Amino acid sequence: MTKKHSFILLPLLLLFFAGCGQEEVSGEYHIEYLNKEKTKIIEMPYEPKTDTAEEMIPEFLAMLSSDPDSVECRKPIPNDVEITDYSLDGALLSIRFDADYNNMNTVEEVLCRAAVVRTLTQIDGVDCVTFYVGDTPLSDAAGNIVGSMNEESFIENPGEQINSIQNTSLTLYFANEQGNGLVKEVREDVYYSGNISLEKLIMEQLLEGPETEGLKSAIPEGTKLLSVSVAEGICYVSLDDNFRNQDYQVNEAVVIYSIVNSLTELPTISKVQISVKGDNSGVYRDNFELSQMYDRNLDYVTSEEFIGTEETTEGE
Repeated sequence: MTKKHSFILLPLLLLFFAGCGQEEVSGEYHIEYLNKEKTKIIEMPYEPKTDTAEEMIPEFLAMLSSDPDSVECRKPIPNDVEITDYSLDGALLSIRFDADYNNMNTVEEVLCRAAVVRTLTQIDGVDCVTFYVGDTPLSDAAGNIVGSMNEESFIENPGEQINSIQNTSLTLYFANEQGNGLVKEVREDVYYSGNISLEKLIMEQLLEGPETEGLKSAIPEGTKLLSVSVAEGICYVSLDDNFRNQDYQVNEAVVIYSIVNSLTELPTISKVQISVKGDNSGVYRDNFELSQMYDRNLDYVTSEEFIGTEETTEGE
Protein backbone atom coordinates (compact mmCIF):
# COMPACT_ATOMS: atom_id res chain seq x y z
CA MET A 1 0.00 0.00 0.00
CA THR A 2 1.29 3.44 -0.92
CA LYS A 3 1.57 6.01 1.84
CA LYS A 4 1.59 9.51 0.39
CA HIS A 5 2.18 12.76 2.26
CA SER A 6 2.06 16.39 1.27
CA PHE A 7 5.15 18.41 2.19
CA ILE A 8 3.22 21.58 3.01
CA LEU A 9 4.28 21.22 6.67
CA LEU A 10 8.00 21.27 5.81
CA PRO A 11 8.54 24.93 6.88
CA LEU A 12 7.06 24.13 10.30
CA LEU A 13 9.21 21.05 10.59
CA LEU A 14 12.28 23.08 9.69
CA LEU A 15 11.52 25.53 12.49
CA PHE A 16 11.06 22.68 14.93
CA PHE A 17 14.11 20.64 14.00
CA ALA A 18 16.57 23.39 12.97
CA GLY A 19 19.68 23.17 15.08
CA CYS A 20 18.76 19.85 16.67
CA GLY A 21 20.93 17.68 14.47
CA GLN A 22 24.31 18.81 15.64
CA GLU A 23 24.19 17.59 19.23
CA GLU A 24 27.11 15.38 20.13
CA VAL A 25 25.13 12.29 21.00
CA SER A 26 25.92 8.66 20.74
CA GLY A 27 23.38 6.78 18.66
CA GLU A 28 22.87 4.72 15.57
CA TYR A 29 21.61 7.58 13.36
CA HIS A 30 23.31 10.47 11.64
CA ILE A 31 22.50 13.22 9.13
CA GLU A 32 24.81 13.63 6.16
CA TYR A 33 25.80 17.19 5.27
CA LEU A 34 28.22 18.70 2.76
CA ASN A 35 31.45 20.37 3.77
CA LYS A 36 31.57 24.14 3.32
CA GLU A 37 33.32 23.79 -0.08
CA LYS A 38 30.58 21.36 -1.17
CA THR A 39 33.12 18.79 -2.33
CA LYS A 40 32.47 15.94 0.10
CA ILE A 41 30.04 14.54 2.65
CA ILE A 42 30.30 14.93 6.42
CA GLU A 43 28.36 12.73 8.87
CA MET A 44 26.92 14.35 11.99
CA PRO A 45 25.35 12.20 14.77
CA TYR A 46 21.63 12.70 15.26
CA GLU A 47 19.06 11.45 17.74
CA PRO A 48 15.59 11.24 16.12
CA LYS A 49 12.61 12.71 17.93
CA THR A 50 10.33 10.03 16.48
CA ASP A 51 10.57 6.25 16.10
CA THR A 52 8.44 5.09 13.16
CA ALA A 53 9.24 5.28 9.44
CA GLU A 54 6.17 7.43 8.77
CA GLU A 55 7.36 10.01 11.30
CA MET A 56 11.12 9.74 10.74
CA ILE A 57 10.96 10.37 6.97
CA PRO A 58 9.66 13.98 7.25
CA GLU A 59 11.92 14.56 10.27
CA PHE A 60 15.03 13.49 8.36
CA LEU A 61 13.98 15.39 5.22
CA ALA A 62 13.54 18.50 7.35
CA MET A 63 17.04 18.13 8.75
CA LEU A 64 18.50 17.66 5.26
CA SER A 65 16.84 20.94 4.24
CA SER A 66 17.86 22.92 7.33
CA ASP A 67 21.07 24.78 8.09
CA PRO A 68 23.38 22.84 10.43
CA ASP A 69 24.85 24.49 13.49
CA SER A 70 28.42 23.84 12.40
CA VAL A 71 30.00 26.48 10.15
CA GLU A 72 32.00 23.66 8.55
CA CYS A 73 28.84 22.05 7.12
CA ARG A 74 26.26 22.94 4.49
CA LYS A 75 22.81 21.43 4.10
CA PRO A 76 22.67 19.08 1.09
CA ILE A 77 19.30 20.36 -0.17
CA PRO A 78 19.82 24.03 -1.24
CA ASN A 79 17.54 26.91 -0.28
CA ASP A 80 15.91 27.22 -3.68
CA VAL A 81 15.12 23.50 -4.03
CA GLU A 82 11.75 22.47 -2.63
CA ILE A 83 10.51 18.98 -1.79
CA THR A 84 6.94 19.01 -3.08
CA ASP A 85 5.86 15.51 -2.09
CA TYR A 86 7.05 12.07 -1.06
CA SER A 87 5.51 8.60 -0.89
CA LEU A 88 6.51 5.30 0.67
CA ASP A 89 5.47 2.25 -1.33
CA GLY A 90 6.64 -0.86 0.47
CA ALA A 91 10.35 -0.24 1.08
CA LEU A 92 10.72 2.26 -1.82
CA LEU A 93 10.67 5.94 -0.87
CA SER A 94 9.93 8.30 -3.77
CA ILE A 95 10.80 11.98 -3.33
CA ARG A 96 9.58 14.72 -5.66
CA PHE A 97 11.48 17.98 -6.06
CA ASP A 98 10.50 21.14 -7.90
CA ALA A 99 12.18 22.23 -11.15
CA ASP A 100 14.90 24.16 -9.29
CA TYR A 101 16.54 20.83 -8.48
CA ASN A 102 17.98 20.89 -12.00
CA ASN A 103 19.82 24.16 -11.25
CA MET A 104 22.42 22.40 -9.09
CA ASN A 105 25.80 21.79 -10.68
CA THR A 106 26.63 18.16 -11.26
CA VAL A 107 28.91 17.46 -8.30
CA GLU A 108 26.62 19.26 -5.85
CA GLU A 109 23.65 17.31 -7.23
CA VAL A 110 25.37 13.95 -6.83
CA LEU A 111 26.55 14.79 -3.32
CA CYS A 112 23.04 16.00 -2.44
CA ARG A 113 21.60 12.77 -3.77
CA ALA A 114 24.13 10.66 -1.88
CA ALA A 115 23.52 12.54 1.38
CA VAL A 116 19.73 12.21 1.10
CA VAL A 117 19.80 8.52 0.17
CA ARG A 118 22.35 7.53 2.82
CA THR A 119 20.50 9.44 5.51
CA LEU A 120 17.05 8.08 4.69
CA THR A 121 18.04 4.44 4.16
CA GLN A 122 19.04 4.31 7.83
CA ILE A 123 15.32 4.25 8.60
CA ASP A 124 13.93 0.77 9.20
CA GLY A 125 11.48 0.14 6.36
CA VAL A 126 13.25 2.33 3.78
CA ASP A 127 15.51 0.15 1.64
CA CYS A 128 15.85 2.36 -1.42
CA VAL A 129 15.02 5.86 -2.64
CA THR A 130 14.07 7.26 -6.03
CA PHE A 131 14.05 10.92 -7.09
CA TYR A 132 11.62 12.80 -9.33
CA VAL A 133 11.80 16.34 -10.65
CA GLY A 134 8.15 17.21 -10.95
CA ASP A 135 6.59 14.05 -12.34
CA THR A 136 9.71 13.07 -14.31
CA PRO A 137 12.17 10.47 -12.99
CA LEU A 138 15.59 11.99 -12.33
CA SER A 139 18.14 11.50 -15.13
CA ASP A 140 21.93 11.72 -14.88
CA ALA A 141 24.19 13.99 -16.95
CA ALA A 142 24.12 11.47 -19.82
CA GLY A 143 20.31 11.45 -19.89
CA ASN A 144 19.95 8.01 -18.32
CA ILE A 145 17.23 7.52 -15.70
CA VAL A 146 18.90 7.15 -12.30
CA GLY A 147 16.22 4.86 -10.84
CA SER A 148 16.14 3.54 -7.29
CA MET A 149 19.19 4.08 -5.10
CA ASN A 150 20.60 2.74 -1.86
CA GLU A 151 23.85 3.35 -0.01
CA GLU A 152 25.80 1.07 -2.36
CA SER A 153 24.69 3.15 -5.37
CA PHE A 154 27.40 5.64 -4.49
CA ILE A 155 30.33 3.24 -4.34
CA GLU A 156 31.79 2.38 -7.74
CA ASN A 157 34.66 0.28 -6.42
CA PRO A 158 35.25 -1.17 -2.94
CA GLY A 159 36.50 1.62 -0.72
CA GLU A 160 35.95 4.30 -3.41
CA GLN A 161 33.03 6.49 -2.41
CA ILE A 162 31.28 9.47 -3.90
CA ASN A 163 33.08 11.97 -1.69
CA SER A 164 36.34 11.31 -3.55
CA ILE A 165 36.46 14.73 -5.22
CA GLN A 166 39.41 15.86 -7.30
CA ASN A 167 40.46 19.18 -8.78
CA THR A 168 41.85 19.98 -12.22
CA SER A 169 42.09 22.62 -14.94
CA LEU A 170 40.52 22.08 -18.36
CA THR A 171 41.14 23.63 -21.75
CA LEU A 172 38.03 23.47 -23.91
CA TYR A 173 37.30 24.75 -27.41
CA PHE A 174 33.95 26.37 -28.23
CA ALA A 175 32.59 28.03 -31.37
CA ASN A 176 32.87 31.78 -31.78
CA GLU A 177 29.74 33.84 -32.34
CA GLN A 178 29.98 33.52 -36.13
CA GLY A 179 30.43 29.74 -35.93
CA ASN A 180 33.45 29.82 -38.23
CA GLY A 181 36.21 29.46 -35.65
CA LEU A 182 37.15 28.00 -32.28
CA VAL A 183 38.00 29.90 -29.12
CA LYS A 184 39.98 28.42 -26.25
CA GLU A 185 38.31 28.59 -22.84
CA VAL A 186 40.50 27.64 -19.87
CA ARG A 187 38.63 26.56 -16.75
CA GLU A 188 40.51 26.68 -13.49
CA ASP A 189 39.57 24.79 -10.32
CA VAL A 190 37.16 22.27 -11.84
CA TYR A 191 36.03 19.88 -9.10
CA TYR A 192 34.84 16.47 -10.18
CA SER A 193 34.22 12.99 -8.82
CA GLY A 194 37.23 10.69 -8.91
CA ASN A 195 34.85 8.00 -10.17
CA ILE A 196 34.75 9.42 -13.70
CA SER A 197 37.45 9.79 -16.35
CA LEU A 198 38.83 13.11 -17.53
CA GLU A 199 37.73 12.39 -21.11
CA LYS A 200 34.14 11.97 -19.90
CA LEU A 201 34.43 15.16 -17.86
CA ILE A 202 35.64 17.06 -20.94
CA MET A 203 32.81 15.78 -23.12
CA GLU A 204 30.17 16.64 -20.53
CA GLN A 205 31.63 20.13 -20.15
CA LEU A 206 31.53 20.64 -23.92
CA LEU A 207 27.90 19.54 -24.03
CA GLU A 208 26.97 21.91 -21.20
CA GLY A 209 28.37 24.82 -23.20
CA PRO A 210 30.76 27.73 -22.57
CA GLU A 211 30.91 30.02 -19.57
CA THR A 212 32.07 32.96 -21.69
CA GLU A 213 29.58 35.37 -23.25
CA GLY A 214 29.81 35.46 -27.02
CA LEU A 215 30.82 31.81 -27.37
CA LYS A 216 28.55 28.85 -28.02
CA SER A 217 28.72 25.09 -28.06
CA ALA A 218 29.80 23.79 -31.45
CA ILE A 219 28.04 20.47 -30.85
CA PRO A 220 24.40 20.36 -32.05
CA GLU A 221 21.89 21.21 -29.32
CA GLY A 222 20.38 18.22 -27.54
CA THR A 223 23.29 15.88 -28.26
CA LYS A 224 23.94 13.36 -25.48
CA LEU A 225 27.10 11.43 -24.69
CA LEU A 226 26.55 7.67 -24.83
CA SER A 227 30.08 6.51 -24.08
CA VAL A 228 33.71 7.58 -24.16
CA SER A 229 36.79 5.41 -23.80
CA VAL A 230 40.52 5.49 -24.52
CA ALA A 231 42.67 2.68 -25.91
CA GLU A 232 46.27 3.01 -27.11
CA GLY A 233 46.04 6.79 -27.30
CA ILE A 234 42.80 6.83 -29.32
CA CYS A 235 39.67 8.29 -27.72
CA TYR A 236 36.42 6.73 -28.95
CA VAL A 237 33.40 9.01 -28.51
CA SER A 238 29.86 7.78 -29.10
CA LEU A 239 27.08 10.38 -29.33
CA ASP A 240 23.34 9.95 -29.86
CA ASP A 241 21.35 10.69 -33.02
CA ASN A 242 21.03 14.38 -32.17
CA PHE A 243 24.66 14.81 -33.25
CA ARG A 244 23.48 14.44 -36.86
CA ASN A 245 21.22 17.50 -36.52
CA GLN A 246 22.55 20.12 -38.89
CA ASP A 247 23.26 23.59 -37.56
CA TYR A 248 24.68 25.32 -40.60
CA GLN A 249 25.50 28.40 -38.53
CA VAL A 250 28.46 26.39 -37.22
CA ASN A 251 31.13 25.21 -39.66
CA GLU A 252 31.36 21.40 -39.77
CA ALA A 253 35.11 21.49 -39.09
CA VAL A 254 34.46 23.62 -36.00
CA VAL A 255 32.10 20.93 -34.69
CA ILE A 256 34.64 18.14 -35.18
CA TYR A 257 37.67 19.99 -33.86
CA SER A 258 35.84 21.37 -30.85
CA ILE A 259 35.70 17.75 -29.69
CA VAL A 260 39.07 16.62 -31.02
CA ASN A 261 41.11 19.58 -29.78
CA SER A 262 39.49 19.54 -26.33
CA LEU A 263 40.17 15.82 -25.83
CA THR A 264 43.72 15.93 -27.20
CA GLU A 265 44.59 18.48 -24.52
CA LEU A 266 44.96 15.34 -22.40
CA PRO A 267 48.47 13.89 -22.77
CA THR A 268 47.02 10.36 -22.95
CA ILE A 269 45.03 11.11 -26.13
CA SER A 270 46.58 11.61 -29.57
CA LYS A 271 43.60 10.89 -31.88
CA VAL A 272 39.80 10.92 -31.65
CA GLN A 273 37.16 8.88 -33.44
CA ILE A 274 33.53 10.00 -33.27
CA SER A 275 30.57 7.67 -33.84
CA VAL A 276 26.78 7.95 -33.65
CA LYS A 277 25.30 5.29 -31.37
CA GLY A 278 28.49 3.30 -31.90
CA ASP A 279 28.16 3.40 -35.70
CA ASN A 280 31.16 5.03 -37.41
CA SER A 281 29.95 4.46 -40.99
CA GLY A 282 29.02 7.39 -43.18
CA VAL A 283 30.06 11.04 -43.26
CA TYR A 284 29.36 13.92 -40.91
CA ARG A 285 27.78 16.53 -43.17
CA ASP A 286 29.88 16.62 -46.34
CA ASN A 287 33.54 16.07 -45.57
CA PHE A 288 34.22 14.31 -42.27
CA GLU A 289 34.16 10.54 -42.37
CA LEU A 290 33.18 9.08 -39.02
CA SER A 291 35.53 6.15 -39.53
CA GLN A 292 38.47 8.57 -39.57
CA MET A 293 40.68 9.02 -36.51
CA TYR A 294 41.25 12.77 -36.23
CA ASP A 295 44.45 14.44 -35.05
CA ARG A 296 44.63 17.73 -33.22
CA ASN A 297 44.12 20.70 -35.57
CA LEU A 298 44.51 24.27 -34.33
CA ASP A 299 43.98 25.91 -37.73
CA TYR A 300 40.44 26.94 -36.76
CA VAL A 301 41.44 28.43 -33.39
CA THR A 302 41.34 32.23 -33.15
CA SER A 303 43.79 34.27 -31.11
CA GLU A 304 41.17 34.93 -28.42
CA GLU A 305 41.39 33.06 -25.13
CA PHE A 306 39.18 33.18 -22.06
CA ILE A 307 39.83 32.14 -18.49
CA GLY A 308 36.93 30.87 -16.42
CA THR A 309 36.37 29.21 -13.07
CA GLU A 310 34.10 26.24 -12.59
CA GLU A 311 33.43 25.65 -8.90
CA THR A 312 32.03 22.13 -9.15
CA THR A 313 31.02 19.76 -11.89
CA GLU A 314 30.42 16.08 -12.72
CA GLY A 315 29.83 13.73 -9.81
CA GLU A 316 28.77 10.28 -10.61
